[in-house]
Amino acid sequence: MTLARAIVRLLSTTIPDSVGLRIELEDGTTGVAVMGDRPKATLRINGPDALGRIIWPPTPDSIAEAFLRGDVEVEGDVLAAVASAQALDLRRLGPGGARQLVRWAWELRLMTPSAPRLARVARLRGPRHSRARDMAAVRFHYDVGEDFFRLWLDGRLTYSCAYFERPDNPAADLDGAQEAKLDLICRKLQLQPGQRLLDIGSGWGSLINFAAERYGVHAVGVTLSERQADEANRRARQSGLAHLVRAEVRDYRDLADLGVFDAVASVGMFEHVGRANLAAYFGAAYRAVRPGGRFLNHGIAQARRSAKFGSNLWPGGSRFGGRYVFPDGELVPVEVASLIARDQAGFELLDVQLLRPHYALTLAAWVSRLEANWDAAVAAAGAEVARTWRLYMAAARLGFETGELEVAQLLLARPATDGPASHPLRAWW
Repeated sequence: MTLARAIVRLLSTTIPDSVGLRIELEDGTTGVAVMGDRPKATLRINGPDALGRIIWPPTPDSIAEAFLRGDVEVEGDVLAAVASAQALDLRRLGPGGARQLVRWAWELRLMTPSAPRLARVARLRGPRHSRARDMAAVRFHYDVGEDFFRLWLDGRLTYSCAYFERPDNPAADLDGAQEAKLDLICRKLQLQPGQRLLDIGSGWGSLINFAAERYGVHAVGVTLSERQADEANRRARQSGLAHLVRAEVRDYRDLADLGVFDAVASVGMFEHVGRANLAAYFGAAYRAVRPGGRFLNHGIAQARRSAKFGSNLWPGGSRFGGRYVFPDGELVPVEVASLIARDQAGFELLDVQLLRPHYALTLAAWVSRLEANWDAAVAAAGAEVARTWRLYMAAARLGFETGELEVAQLLLARPATDGPASHPLRAWW
């Protein structure tokens, strides 16, 4: 315990005072507060063994994995704790302090039992972004149980960026903001009663059910998760929309026998496609929509740095996103996606809308709701899953707030048979 206290005190000097973090080392009775009088968050390390596993060997994901195991607890603002982990800079120790830290860390690690293995780690096989591997990746993330997601998503189970009118109370405004987003998509697609809509990556069916209910369209959704398709169809039956709505398990590369649609949407799905497959993805959407019809692609994009989804959590080679959250997820800049859609698939680009502040608010609402229902979330999915989502959503929020992540809606159109697609003089949405 004496050695662990000394290490924590040394580590505390590597975090800027402006971060507002208190580090405590739990000794069974009281914590040892080493910095901060009025912290935004408290990082509680559960004893010397926990510290030994965190600090040696040092990796970009050590603290995150310790949190998933329960070696570390975060009290207060988890966003502040994530920001602190990113701000930790061992260069502030100087050469003497760094050598001392390494020596103490090695001594402590020799006394420390090995960490228990995490139960939920993505171990995918087969060629990257093959049909089978994509299905395994999607189910790894989404098939943790609808009871878990219901605790913190909106009533429609919309698992993508909402569209807020004001920033003051996102947790309370989430349901209305998600409906506003769904309505925005329908208006951009100019949906009319009796038309056919395809949703690629339809999740639990929020868009297809909303579009059928409010706009009277015949909507088909495709997802790689059987649980999501079953839930979407259950909701359609419950709402009396089964004659208009159908969800099924289908890969985006296998759309041909569904016929041609008046409009196509894809919301929060193309992050799973992979950069190398984006031409095939946009090509599949192009073939699915009639000449003159529209395609709306809504997804997270690379802004300044992160090339792979989740790597913004901690810089310097983090694998947290790929191992525990979104295996095989990849991001591209908005301009790259739009160029592929136009130059390789043949779409016209009608409009680009960036929604980055809205996703930060969405994630703030999700974390707040998850924390408010914490015991029920642990009961529904287990502590490891609940901790994973709490941490990843806070880190993603930080990515949007700092500009490392972007989210965009690309409104595209397939040219008409006799010329370009029609385009309004004003963007009525």
